[in-house]
Amino acid sequence: MKRAHKALLRGLLGLALLAAVLALADPARVLAQLRQAHIGWLLAGLAAGIASNLVSALRWRALARWLGAEVSVRDATRWYFQAIGLNALLPGAVIGGDVYRAVVLRRAGQDTAAASWSVVLDRLSGLWMLCAIGGLGAAACAGVLAPWLRLPAAPFAALMVTGTLLWLALPWALPWLLARSRRAWLAPLRAAAARPDFTAQLRWQALASAAVQVLSATALAGGGLALGVALPPAVWAWAIAPVFLMAALPVSVGGWGTREAAAVAALAPFGVAAPAAVGVGVIYGLYGLAQGALGALAFGLPRDRG
Repeated sequence: MKRAHKALLRGLLGLALLAAVLALADPARVLAQLRQAHIGWLLAGLAAGIASNLVSALRWRALARWLGAEVSVRDATRWYFQAIGLNALLPGAVIGGDVYRAVVLRRAGQDTAAASWSVVLDRLSGLWMLCAIGGLGAAACAGVLAPWLRLPAAPFAALMVTGTLLWLALPWALPWLLARSRRAWLAPLRAAAARPDFTAQLRWQALASAAVQVLSATALAGGGLALGVALPPAVWAWAIAPVFLMAALPVSVGGWGTREAAAVAALAPFGVAAPAAVGVGVIYGLYGLAQGALGALAFGLPRDRG
């Protein structure tokens, strides 16, 4: 199957899933929820989403420079928001935007390996912390989630905490793991992991990634509050994991459909009705479109060569 046909199929699958979720939630009720959205909370959520991606851009820049690819704050920010625009418009979730960042960094005269690895590691860093915060949120919500899954609460919480701590420790084992691999394509990563400042860089990545995910959870909560969905912070910490992971699957355009389905499943144990949960997912998707518009406007700006 040709690449264009595959992209079209992914887009149609995502739209079909979105249509199915809307049908199950009742489109009229979803629309009624969105019409009553509180503008103040909507803007607060959007501001948190923008702040999250600004920190993401700075995190990527720090990683790229650590790997030997020079990029200014202006370029990193502009290219990052341009990538968000591509993610919102192209089939394949985050893949298109990630490829774009690697390509523009290479075209700016930077080393191909450094450009590529900076994007790969930046994405993995975000997913690593997303799963960690989601795990801790699940542990904090064990009293609700465990009965929903027909599991005892205490062992469920202990399992979530233990698994999260092991997950957080995994990157510190990277030098040891890489040293035992002789695959040529891992050579740049082996060299980076052997550097004396590896631990300091890893701490910075962890801190920046935690800030990104906290701000992203705040944006999701802002969308919820705009619709009258008021939940404890731990619930939003849990919800970002399934919602964002599903949105990142390369089976839709901009995460539409998968994100809303995950929002319904993640918030249902806490008594959130399907129309409101779908509305939360839709609002977060609209935040992405708004930030993508900022990226599209940035395409015409001259590249900073300072």
